[in-house]
Amino acid sequence: MQHIIDRFISYVTIDTESDPNSDTTPSTKKQLDLANLLVKELKAMGMTDVTIDKNGYVMATLESNVKHEVPTIGFVSHYDTTPDFTGANVKPQIVKNYDGGDIILNKKQNIVLSPSYFKDLLLYKGQTLITTDGTTLLGADDKAGITEIMTAMEYLIQHPEIKHGKIRVGFTPDEEIGRGAHKFDVEKFGCDWAYTMDGSQIGELEYENFNAAGAKITFKGKSVHPGYAKGKMINSMLLANQFISKLPKKEIPEKTKGYEGFFHVVGISGSIEETVVELIIRDHSAKKFKERKEFIHELANKFNKKWQKQFGEEIVIAEVKDQYYNMKEKVKPVFHIVEIAEKAMKELGIKPIIKPIRGGTDGCQLSYKGLPCPNIFAGGHNFHGKYEYVPVESMVKATEVIVKIAEITASTKK
Repeated sequence: MQHIIDRFISYVTIDTESDPNSDTTPSTKKQLDLANLLVKELKAMGMTDVTIDKNGYVMATLESNVKHEVPTIGFVSHYDTTPDFTGANVKPQIVKNYDGGDIILNKKQNIVLSPSYFKDLLLYKGQTLITTDGTTLLGADDKAGITEIMTAMEYLIQHPEIKHGKIRVGFTPDEEIGRGAHKFDVEKFGCDWAYTMDGSQIGELEYENFNAAGAKITFKGKSVHPGYAKGKMINSMLLANQFISKLPKKEIPEKTKGYEGFFHVVGISGSIEETVVELIIRDHSAKKFKERKEFIHELANKFNKKWQKQFGEEIVIAEVKDQYYNMKEKVKPVFHIVEIAEKAMKELGIKPIIKPIRGGTDGCQLSYKGLPCPNIFAGGHNFHGKYEYVPVESMVKATEVIVKIAEITASTKK
């Protein structure tokens, strides 16, 4: 267990925050600090075909040790962390034999990780937790996944008595800004299917995710001296506020769960002359997803009709772009790949939690690029903020799941 702790800490203390405003891949050069370390470690442990391309995608091979032909499988995780909260100067704290009470993350700033608010903590009473110091995120999303894949490959190399087919591993940049699979070379990866190790709670197994789109809505205004503004001024910020107020009030992230979709305002900036609102649109249903996008355009058209005479042109410009789609369509035809993961968990005494992802992973984009790719738990909780933590025992179990999947797959002839 200490080996996994040490490996995980060595990864999370490297700042790999991605940048949505960058047009390079990776979006930040510092991501390559970890990518190059992974290349070095993969070679040192005995993996073959270890490569890193010009865009920072790391791939490596563990050759088959069985004589019969079996499917080639892959395991994928991303090494960037979200720009939603700082990932610089991460100082992990280790809580051994967690007693079920409050955890003081930062005494000076009175930052407390409490089970009274984060009830999932009570699932891990008696276990070893790794937390933040309250000033950064932790980076378990998805450096826990990387730790598990690396440790599993190392274990298989050290235990040749465990039979497995050819295994490929892939580590990607920029997943947190929606680009993790954009330049992933599926043909080069060469797998029949793969799994992303990018879920949360122990037991999670997911093959459904949101259909996703992003919307940029620009509101135009007219600035006039406030003393002479009657009937002349159009305040774009107030227009934006009116637009937001027309969105369904109960269809927001904090009021939805399960398969329920939402509209989520993620940014707003502006002045009297121009205001830009950014929001994301999510729904598991393709039909409802289409209706949500149409709703945004219809709402913009209503504003334009209302203000057309006074403004003389479109006052609201709505741009809606698809981001990714529900992988269910691509996974269901090869559902045995989910069943293999489910069987692996059950054989290890883990209760599978099969549920839809209220978000997306590299796997949903990879599935549409020809690589069916369900998602498996990595163990972390409270991603993207200072309350993030991961139970070490969950990382150990995730590592065992990878090994078991490899073993089960090798028992099936291609």
